[in-house]
Amino acid sequence: MKLAKSVFLLAVLHVGQAFATGVTANPELTGAASLSPLLSGQKSPVVSNGFDNTPPMMESPALSRMFGAQLFNGTSADSGTSIGFNPSYVISLGDTVQVRLWGAFNFDGALPVDPKGNIFVPNIGPLKVAGVPNGQLNSLVTAKVKEVYQSNVNIYASLLQAQPVKVFVTGYVKNPGLYGGVASDSLLSYLSKAGGVDSERGSYVDIAIKRGKSTRSRVNLYDFLLNGTLNLSQFSDGDTIVVGPRKYTFSVDGDVYNSYDFEFASSAISVDEALSWARPKPGATHFTIVRQQGTVKRTEYYPLSGAAGRTLQDGDKLIVSSDRYAGTIQVRIEGAHSGEHALVLPYGASMKQVLAQLRPNSMSQMNSIQLYRHSVAIRQKEMLNLELQKLEQASLSSQSSTQEEAQLRMQEAQLVSRFVAKARQVVPKGQVVLNEKNIDSVLLEDGDVISIPEKTSLVMVHGEVLFPNAISWQEKLDADDYIEKCGGLTQKSGQSKIIVIHQDGSAVDADSVGALAAGDEIMVLPKYESKNIEVTRGISTILYQLAVAAKVILDI
Repeated sequence: MKLAKSVFLLAVLHVGQAFATGVTANPELTGAASLSPLLSGQKSPVVSNGFDNTPPMMESPALSRMFGAQLFNGTSADSGTSIGFNPSYVISLGDTVQVRLWGAFNFDGALPVDPKGNIFVPNIGPLKVAGVPNGQLNSLVTAKVKEVYQSNVNIYASLLQAQPVKVFVTGYVKNPGLYGGVASDSLLSYLSKAGGVDSERGSYVDIAIKRGKSTRSRVNLYDFLLNGTLNLSQFSDGDTIVVGPRKYTFSVDGDVYNSYDFEFASSAISVDEALSWARPKPGATHFTIVRQQGTVKRTEYYPLSGAAGRTLQDGDKLIVSSDRYAGTIQVRIEGAHSGEHALVLPYGASMKQVLAQLRPNSMSQMNSIQLYRHSVAIRQKEMLNLELQKLEQASLSSQSSTQEEAQLRMQEAQLVSRFVAKARQVVPKGQVVLNEKNIDSVLLEDGDVISIPEKTSLVMVHGEVLFPNAISWQEKLDADDYIEKCGGLTQKSGQSKIIVIHQDGSAVDADSVGALAAGDEIMVLPKYESKNIEVTRGISTILYQLAVAAKVILDI
C-alpha cells in the first residue's frame, strides 16, 4: 500500500514538473527594459577542484522597479570589456599608438608612449603625444609626417591600447572592491564590474568620482537614461567611484510608458518633470497624487493641464489615468454583404441601427446573423482555463491502493497533461448567440464583428466519425443519417456526445433535433472513461466548451 502511494507520488511530481515547464510567461516589456543589452555580461568560469561545480538551477530574481536598475541586469562582475576610447581621452605615458604609413614609405607598427611622452616614428623621429586628446591624435601625427614626406605618403594613427589602471568601486554597490581596467573605460564599465548599483539602497543620481581627497566629478545616471548624455571620465590608478545612499523617491503607475520608481536629488520635484520622466500615453487625461502623511493617506486628483506648480515629495505615488468617454463605436460587417464593411455608430447603439444600413445580396442568410465580441472571447478563455486547472488538480490528486493502479494513474496523468497543453492553445471565437425575436435591441460594443453567413447546401460533420466530411444537404435527414454517410462512428466513440451547431451559433443536443437545416454542423465529441469521476466529468466539460466556443474537437 505504502509502496504504491510512493510510486504514484513520484509520478505526480514528474507530471507536475512537466506542467511547470510547459507554462510560458509573457510579461509585457516596456521601452526602458530594452536598455539591458547596453552592457553584455559573460559567465564566470567554473574552477575545477575535483567536485561538481555546476551551479544549481535557480529562478531569476524579480526585476527591481527602480528606474536605472535595468542598466545592470544580466551583467557580470568580470565582464572584462571596454566600451571604446572617447575623443576627449588624453593620451598618457604607457599608452600604445598604432601608426600606419603607406605610399612612398610603408610602415605599420604599435608605438608605446615613452617616459618623455613621445612615440618614435621611423624616418620621422620622436613625436610628443602625451597630453593630446584622442580626437586630435591623427591630425597631429599627420602634420608631423608631412614635414618629412610632403607627398605620396598616406597616414593613419589611432589609439591602440590605454594604460591599465585599477579603480576602487565602493559605497552602495553589490560587490565593492578594486577592479582592473584601462584608463579609457567608462564609469558604467566599472560599476558593472562591481555588480551595479544596489537597487534597494544605492543612488542612481549621486555618484562621485574621487582622486585622493578631492572629488573630480559627480554623475547622475538619469542624465544618461533620460537624455542620452554621460560625461566620460579618464581614470587613473587609485581613483575611487563612490555610489551614495538613495535619495528621495516617487513611484509612477497607470497609463505611462515608464512605470517605475524614480529617484530625485532634492526634497521635492515638480509634477511636470516627473511626468516628463514617466512619459504619459497619448490617451492620458488626469493624474492622482497619493501621499502618506503619518498614519493618514491623502489623495489629490487633477487634469494633466493642471500639473504646473504642483510638486511631489519623498514617498509619493503618481498615478496617471485616462478618463475617456466613448462618443462613438466602430463595428465591422463581414460575410455576404454588399455594403460598407465598417460602420461608426453612436455610443450605446443597438443592432437595429446596423440592420437598417445592411445591404444584403442574394447569398445572404439574414435569419442566421452572427455576432463576435472580444470581451466574450476573453471570458470564454478564462472559463476554459478554470476548467483546465480543475482537471489538472483532479488528475494529480488521485490516490492509488496498489502499485498497478499507481502506474495507471501515472499514465493517465501524462495523458491529461498532453490534453491540457493542447487545449490551452485553443482561442475561443467569442460568438454571441442572437435571438431573432429581440435582435433589434442587442446593444453593441466597440470592436464588435457582425457576420452575415452565406447560404449553403452543405452539412459539415466533424469529430469521431470514420470519414469527417461535408455532406450535401437533403430534406428530412437527421444527424444519424449524416453520420452514416460519413462511415458511422469510430469504434472508440461508443455513446459519444453529439451536438449540432446552427449557423447562428446556437448549439443543441443532436437527440433533440429532428431534420437538420442546410449550414448546420455536426460535432461528434470523443468519449473518455476513467475510474476517476472528476477527470471524466472535467474532460467531457472541456470538450463541449471547445466545440461550442471555438468549433474545435480535440482528441484525447
